[in-house]
Amino acid sequence: MKLRFIGAAHEVTGSCHLLEVCGKHILVDCGMEQGPDLYENQEIPVSASEIDYVLLTHAHIDHSGNLPLLVKQGFQGEIVSTFATSDLCGIMLRDSAHIQEFEAEWRNRKARRSGAPFYEPLYTMQDAVDAAALFAPCDYGQKISLCDGVEVRFNDVGHLLGSACIEVWITEEGETRKIVFSGDVGNINQPIIKDPMTVKEADYVVIESTYGNRIHGAGIPDYVGDFTKVIRETFAKGGNVVVPSFAVGRTQEVLYFIREIKEKNLLPEYPDFEVYVDSPLAIEATNVFNKNMLGCFDEEAMELVQKGVNPLRFPGLKLTTTSEESKQINFDEKPKIIISASGMCEAGRIRHHLKHNLWRRECTVLFVGYQAAGTLGRKLIEGAECVKLFGENVEVNARICALEGISGHADKNGLLNWLSAFETPIRHVFVVHGEDQVTDEFAASIKETLGYEAFAPFSGGVVDLLTDEILSEGLRIPKKSAEKPARIRANQIFGRAVSAAKRLLDVVMKNEGLSNKDLAKLESQILNLADKWDRND
Repeated sequence: MKLRFIGAAHEVTGSCHLLEVCGKHILVDCGMEQGPDLYENQEIPVSASEIDYVLLTHAHIDHSGNLPLLVKQGFQGEIVSTFATSDLCGIMLRDSAHIQEFEAEWRNRKARRSGAPFYEPLYTMQDAVDAAALFAPCDYGQKISLCDGVEVRFNDVGHLLGSACIEVWITEEGETRKIVFSGDVGNINQPIIKDPMTVKEADYVVIESTYGNRIHGAGIPDYVGDFTKVIRETFAKGGNVVVPSFAVGRTQEVLYFIREIKEKNLLPEYPDFEVYVDSPLAIEATNVFNKNMLGCFDEEAMELVQKGVNPLRFPGLKLTTTSEESKQINFDEKPKIIISASGMCEAGRIRHHLKHNLWRRECTVLFVGYQAAGTLGRKLIEGAECVKLFGENVEVNARICALEGISGHADKNGLLNWLSAFETPIRHVFVVHGEDQVTDEFAASIKETLGYEAFAPFSGGVVDLLTDEILSEGLRIPKKSAEKPARIRANQIFGRAVSAAKRLLDVVMKNEGLSNKDLAKLESQILNLADKWDRND
């Protein structure tokens, strides 16, 4: 009765855990690593053909993206998820395969010219189609006998349409243990989907820690009011509001807000403004949301549905699928809202819209999601004055702002509150899916706040669930093995220094309205600190 940690161990993406129980091999998530990749992941210790089941918490690629690769390598078992997750993966895995094939084609064009070896895509469209055929979806709250000795149940965890925490009961040789995998725990008070459900009993919990050291802030943000203000100010200048948005989840929330703005006539001076969703994936994902209203939408959204109102549709909504339709959007001079992917501006049609709108002082680029370090979105948020798009320098004259407070993840308090709902003593909590330092910090917070033993494993870590014995803490092998450990530590410390500087900026912004005397004192302290550490003199 063993649990082995493979991916998202001291890292934020690539979730993958292996249960070796009752003579079966069961993966929980099979995610692709995205963004920074600090440590080497250990290989799954059995071949893909020996894996019997995959339990999938939700559709995001960092939890599901390696399923086609698993199929390519010989997996023929069942992928168990909720119905909505199955529907979303049907489009998201195909989109991921398209990206893999496109990258391979691009690399191989260069290889033909240079004589370099040909590049094989991680997986193909056919692999994604084959993976989709293996899904065995179930309803929330339905207890399933997976095989002799193993039962599972999926509960709504409020992170994404169809997202779930998974309860697993394991019985071997007369002994039963229950382990709960949190998946990604959702933030409360999100539009459309429900707040996270809690679980009352467990022997073990595997919990994510994406925001394990951050607090979102008190109170419920006025998303609709803030959004309305941005639209009014931009339209008054004759500009467009460009919204870089993640195709699944965030786009649907933005549509929900705009529907309310139109329904309540909050912009009477612009009653017929048009809204373009320029992302084929976002359009398909919105159709999945519409298909899965019953059982997934929250009470407020369902009240609209019962009145015959589609929460994601409204007059003036235009869906563009072809590239020609996309190009025509910016030739229309009327002020409008353009929602396009990708959410961090790293690829996709959004880059074309930025090229046409960033240089215009009357326009606004409104961010509605987290922007990772190094991305174009992050550079814009941090005040870049000029960026390069399609080989051309583009001045940033448009207003750059963010709709604060939108997050699909529970913060530190939300995660602790979710854990505190367990009514039986937990033998051990295993902290995964977080930045390197955050996993350890959150494990310490769990022990200090709730009194549970908590541990953040590295990849390859193994736990005996029968005896609650940590057989291995895993291997801390830097991804770039040629890089010296001292350099790795220096990079980590520099990253923490950058985070500290961002926190200082947050503190300054929160003190707007302070007395002139106190603001002058704060300014003097910041300047003294800057003068002390400025190395460019």
